[in-house]
Amino acid sequence: MKKSNYLTLNPSFDFLLLKWNKERNRRQMPWKAEKDPYKIWLSEIILQQTRVEQGLSYYNSFVKNFPDIHKLAEAPDEKVFKLWEGLGYYTRCKNLISTARYISKEHKGVFPSSYEEILALKGIGPYTAAAISSFAFNLPHAVVDGNVFRVLARIFGINKAIDTTNGKKFFASLATQLLNRQQPGLYNQAIMDFGAIVCKPVAPLCAECIFNNHCKAYLNNKINILPVKKKKLSIKKRWFNYLVIECESEIAIRKRMEKDIWQQLFEFPMVETPKELNKKKLQFFLEQNGFKSNDYKILSTSPVIRQQLSHQLILAQFINIKLKRKLRLKNDWRWIKKSKFGNYAFPRIINKYLEQKV
Repeated sequence: MKKSNYLTLNPSFDFLLLKWNKERNRRQMPWKAEKDPYKIWLSEIILQQTRVEQGLSYYNSFVKNFPDIHKLAEAPDEKVFKLWEGLGYYTRCKNLISTARYISKEHKGVFPSSYEEILALKGIGPYTAAAISSFAFNLPHAVVDGNVFRVLARIFGINKAIDTTNGKKFFASLATQLLNRQQPGLYNQAIMDFGAIVCKPVAPLCAECIFNNHCKAYLNNKINILPVKKKKLSIKKRWFNYLVIECESEIAIRKRMEKDIWQQLFEFPMVETPKELNKKKLQFFLEQNGFKSNDYKILSTSPVIRQQLSHQLILAQFINIKLKRKLRLKNDWRWIKKSKFGNYAFPRIINKYLEQKV
């Protein structure tokens, strides 16, 4: 990439961006201007795949419950997962716990201070490493997230696909060239804020944009075309049939241990089927798990509840089953008191069912 192709704005790109940031940016977030790498790390992990409006309460809750990395490292997994409940992408939470314990034990609670060391931590990629190293330690590493892709693609009229290896390398190189090396943390926060509140994915505020005299997408009517994505998302449909098995004041649950979505969260006993579960297959499943026809009564079946994940559509039904007597459950099923139900972390789709039931 020739520098002159992209750095010929007058005034310069970083000058205009920082001018906008100083004069017009009113976006307030508790982690802005934060220098504690632990809190910056928390905010960045929480905000991966999560809107700021949703992540804010989770960030405040984590900081309140775990004011330093030792507190997070010492916490039981179940407590951390319960606080994470509803955020989705639970691998982030597992990596959060693992990294906290690693830093607490191996680094005596001191967060690594170089980009390379931060990048080596579990659950941290180039974007998060750049954010932490620039915000906490003022190191010159450019962040490249969805907001940055969009801003650069539109302003400079770049048609390279942002979801290809070559496209990602191109944008990373351009972002590094444009970075203000004297104020990398301030610059990185500014470009992300700009993408979030001015150069938005839909209905960007082009009329008040500080770059509208330079923006190739705006000048060439390509706002809705850029940035370019090459790949089409393939969505897998899955049917989850949950058995809400109750006996007196207890209910059966299990912990998801498979390498699949929602690993380590709790759920009701479940059978996955290619399509909606019929009565015959339900009876067969119950018999396979030790239930005889005179042991139980099917009280109700819920309407289908949907949850859209990034690559999957989950369709769930909840079949409420009342046992006449308490039976011994499978090894990975357990009886819990209904009054203790709130102590366990469940996927959003189960909480949605419970909310509707109430």
